[in-house]
Amino acid sequence: MGEGAAYPYAYGVPEEGVHLRRGVRRYVPKVQYACRDIFMSNHAASAAEPTQQDVTFIRRALELAAKGKGRTSPNPVVGCVVVRDGKVIGEGYHERAGGSHAEINAIHNAGDDVAGSTIYVSLEPCCHHGRTAPCTEFLIEHKPARIVVALHDPNPKVCGEGIFALRQAGITVDVGVLEDEARQLNEAFFKYITRGMPFVIAKCGMSLDGKIATRTGDSKWITGDASRRMVHELRNEVDAILVGSRTVMMDDPSLTTRLEEGTKKDPVRVIVDAAEYLDADRRVFKIKSGAPTWVAVPDDRNFEGADEVLRIPAGKGGLDLALLMKELAAREIVSVLIEGGGTTLASAFESGIVDKVMFFIAPKIIGGHDAVTA
Repeated sequence: MGEGAAYPYAYGVPEEGVHLRRGVRRYVPKVQYACRDIFMSNHAASAAEPTQQDVTFIRRALELAAKGKGRTSPNPVVGCVVVRDGKVIGEGYHERAGGSHAEINAIHNAGDDVAGSTIYVSLEPCCHHGRTAPCTEFLIEHKPARIVVALHDPNPKVCGEGIFALRQAGITVDVGVLEDEARQLNEAFFKYITRGMPFVIAKCGMSLDGKIATRTGDSKWITGDASRRMVHELRNEVDAILVGSRTVMMDDPSLTTRLEEGTKKDPVRVIVDAAEYLDADRRVFKIKSGAPTWVAVPDDRNFEGADEVLRIPAGKGGLDLALLMKELAAREIVSVLIEGGGTTLASAFESGIVDKVMFFIAPKIIGGHDAVTA
C-alpha cells in the first residue's frame, strides 16, 4: 500500500494563472505521469483467470479495508488476508494514517509464521519509505509463496514497482482480482493521487415535490431518522464536511458525527462565507470536537472565531470552489461531503468539483410557492 500524501505536491508543477500568497507555493499534479515500463509488463503478466478462492479472499480483503474508511487519509484503505491450505490464518487492515499497514497487521495476526502461504491484499504493497517502512521488504522477509493483489497502486512511488520487487525476490504475484470493486472502494484516494483534488460527494434532502427547505428556510427535518443515520455514517467516512454560511446561520448545525461512541469520527468542518453572512455565535464554533472548523472567505477578508481561515479568490457567484478544493487537498483532505443548501450545491455543480450525488427523497409534500426548490 502506498502512502498518499507526497504525490499531489512533491511531484506537481506550479499552477499557472493562480494567485500564490506570500510564502505559499501551490502545486498541482501532472495527471499524465509516466510509470516505468515495468508497470505494463507486470499488468500483462497477470492476465490468468483468478480462482474462486482468489475471489473469495480478495473480497474479504476489501471488507477489511472498508473498516478503515475515514481514518487513513491521505493513504488508501487496504485490507489483507493470509491463507494456508485454504484456511485463513491471519487478517488485518490499515487502521489509521501513520499506523501499520494492512500486510504487517495481517502477518502479525498470523503469528508472523507465513512462509509458504498465500497473501491476499486489496492494493499493491508499497515499496518506498513514507511514514512507515516498505511493505515489500516485510513481505519478502516473511517468505510467502504467492501474493494476490486486487489492483495496482496509482501512486508513482509504487505504480508496479512493489509487484516488481516481490517478483524479483521469487514470490509469485498475481494482479487483477475484483479490480472494479477495489477501485471503487478507494475512489477518493485514486482521484486525490492522480489529480491532486478531493473526491466530492454532494448530498441533498428533498421532498416529493422537489423542495429542499420550507418557506422559512428550514431544511433540517425534511428527511427521516434512517436517512439522517446514513448521513452520519457518511460523515464518519469523509475527511471534511462543507456547508455555506447561510446553512450555519439558518439551521445552527453542529456538523458532527452522531454515532455510537468508539465508532465515530468528526470530519473537519468547512464553512463557505462569500458575503460576510456568518458570525461566530454558532454551535459549530463552540462545540467540543476532535476536528477543527475552517472558514473560507474572499482573499481580502478575515474571520474571527475559526480554527483556520482559508482565503480564496472569487469565482462565479461566490468563492472559487475549485481553488478551495486544492487548498483542502494541500491539507491532506482526500474526501469532502457537501451538505449545503441550494446556493452552495449550485456553485459546486457549476464549478465542476462534484464526483458523486446522493439525493435523500422524503415521502412528504411541503408545498408553497415560497418553499425552496431543488
